[in-house]
Amino acid sequence: MINLVVAGAGNRAKVYARYCQENPDQVRIIAVAEPVPEIRAAFAEANNIPPENCYEDWRDLFAQGKIGDAALITTTDMLHTEPALTALDLGYDVLLEKPMAPNLAENMRLVHAAEDAGRLLQICHVLRYTNFFGKVREIVQSGRLGRIINVTHSENLVFWHMAHSFVRGTWRNTEVAAPMLLAKCCHDLDILGWILGEKAEWVSSSGTLTHFRPENAPAGAPLRCTDGCPVADTCKFYAPRLYANDKHGWPFDVVTTKATAADRLHALETGLYGRCVYHCDNDVVDHQTVNMQLESGTTVTMVMNGHGDEECRTMRYDGTLATMRGKFDYGENSLTITNHLTGEVETVDLNVGDSSGHGGGDTGIMRSFINSLNGIPDENVTSARQSLESHLLAFAAEEARLQHRTINMPAFREMANRLD
Repeated sequence: MINLVVAGAGNRAKVYARYCQENPDQVRIIAVAEPVPEIRAAFAEANNIPPENCYEDWRDLFAQGKIGDAALITTTDMLHTEPALTALDLGYDVLLEKPMAPNLAENMRLVHAAEDAGRLLQICHVLRYTNFFGKVREIVQSGRLGRIINVTHSENLVFWHMAHSFVRGTWRNTEVAAPMLLAKCCHDLDILGWILGEKAEWVSSSGTLTHFRPENAPAGAPLRCTDGCPVADTCKFYAPRLYANDKHGWPFDVVTTKATAADRLHALETGLYGRCVYHCDNDVVDHQTVNMQLESGTTVTMVMNGHGDEECRTMRYDGTLATMRGKFDYGENSLTITNHLTGEVETVDLNVGDSSGHGGGDTGIMRSFINSLNGIPDENVTSARQSLESHLLAFAAEEARLQHRTINMPAFREMANRLD
């Protein structure tokens, strides 16, 4: 039985806690730290945590010493480093929500601290644990496509998700959150390296905040949707239409934990999520492209687009023998292989299995972490050192975007390893 303590009881913590609730013979949550009283109380009730083990501040939790076997750190992005370092210092193995940290120096501190402490610091790159991407990797590594020449991979955010998280919400501004590429796409950078089995040599990137700007606001649009917006009937971002209902779960519970339409409307009148998307304090890009040349010469293009009509990832792998096309959309996944010689198109049997959060990845990461603690690690374990490469790529790409230049990754890695 693994005893788990949790720092940060928001949406991601609730997702991982479901594994504990469904597998009480393997793991239980014995303590929680969460600054928002109603969120803390709800999490404690759902996980049978006694009041004396509920804390407002993560510092108070860890001031008790090592009271469990492992720590789950699901605080906000800007508050990952210190809780994780403290937990490692106390002797905890740690499961840390991605991204590791919002800047390069803090990432290196975490990697070195875990290695110095001899503890597992596993990062929640959940897509490695899906059947879909496991199959993509299997096909690429088998050689069925031949030598991989080019890869195109797109992370398509549905328009309302972009507005919810990256315009109105938590990850809207680089002063309070990580850059878009790190916050949203370190998943994608991780699985690309994992699938292809090699590192990037050169990286360039371009992208801007194009649409969600004051100059694009409709005439007469107020600061809040609830203040008499003249285009309420035609604006797809109109907050009351998106949120003022009694639905449960994400993204509705982020607006307020009170679940009536009236409560939601009141929250929109005063909180972040009722603001006009053209009058927010956002500065992160709403689209970005990353171009990579790998050590073998393979070229990879990764696209983040915040203006999609559906939430999905799409991809194309062109090899010397065949082309593979895929779509990962949390339920209706598809994968085909077209033979260059015969033109035959094969539909790959994905044996979907678990289709819960992130296509089963949320369950998979928890299973992997618990197995590792029990001495049964698998090859997919996303340790801090293994996860570092995706973060280095994100930081290098952001530097390339801002400075309009191409980054040499071996030199960038060498520079990063000197940081702590």
